[in-house]
Amino acid sequence: MNLVLDAGNTSIKVAVFEKKQLVFQEIADEHGLPKRLKEICDVYPKIKWGMVASVRNLEPKTLAVLAVFCRVIQLSSKTMTPFKNSYATPNTLGVDRIALATAAFYHNTKGNTLVLDAGTCLTYDMVNDYGEYLGGAISPGLNMRYKALNNQTAKLPLLEKTDVLDLIGNSTETSIHSGVYIGMCAEIDGIIDQYKSRFRDLTVILTGGDAEFLSKRLKNPIFANPNFLLEGLNYLLEYNKH
Repeated sequence: MNLVLDAGNTSIKVAVFEKKQLVFQEIADEHGLPKRLKEICDVYPKIKWGMVASVRNLEPKTLAVLAVFCRVIQLSSKTMTPFKNSYATPNTLGVDRIALATAAFYHNTKGNTLVLDAGTCLTYDMVNDYGEYLGGAISPGLNMRYKALNNQTAKLPLLEKTDVLDLIGNSTETSIHSGVYIGMCAEIDGIIDQYKSRFRDLTVILTGGDAEFLSKRLKNPIFANPNFLLEGLNYLLEYNKH
């Protein structure tokens, strides 16, 4: 069995896989993470391998505790990948995007795949039908856009995401919701259209914490998979076992 840990900007996800099958997952508290990892390994004693992908600084104790129970690989730009990495600055490529590109490669090995991760940031990652990672884009995520309007102005309030009934906001709050939510969906649909004009038979995967919320208003057909990054980490772990 494999344990994978995704320490993102907003949350930490822990998952256990039996081969390709996801058998357990949860969002963990960073402060109690070492203890929680021990508990999970006690529940699943067949865990022999672990992979950690972190865009934040985890406590050294976290990796030390996990290493007691299994062999641990810490994902980095030097980790072997099944796809050809054509990113111009591979050393700066985030581990989350490496995992997403891996999941895209295995999900659609001989096809063109665009992955959108709607989390703290909104990232776009493109793997073509030659198994080549080309790169993509990074833009502010949904909550970041709300926070920016509040932080960078004197009077605009900080709002939480909500569904929008009308394109035209008739109050400050509804205008903000329209601009952020409908504007972000229009951005996503517009970028997908541009990718479709360059890549035939394009498969689009939407993942991340805001994926379900955004998918309700997107015009382009997509495959929503909230566990896509975790699956990519498991694929990478299997690929790097030795």
